[in-house]
Amino acid sequence: MKIWVNEQLDPMGIVYSCIACCNEKQAQDCHESFQKDLTETQKQQGWVAVLRSVESWDDVPVSALKLN
Repeated sequence: MKIWVNEQLDPMGIVYSCIACCNEKQAQDCHESFQKDLTETQKQQGWVAVLRSVESWDDVPVSALKLN
């Protein structure tokens, strides 16, 4: 099973926000929202929005909001 993980990471690489789901379209929409929510100042400081996939819920960060 493919699980999509959306993360907003601060300049130190610490997860600020995380949402995980199995629906690719929903994940793409969430990723676009995460990117739009970052201000130019945050981007200059090194904040990033990352979309990645994993094969198991065990690989999803504990703090993630999990959507089915």
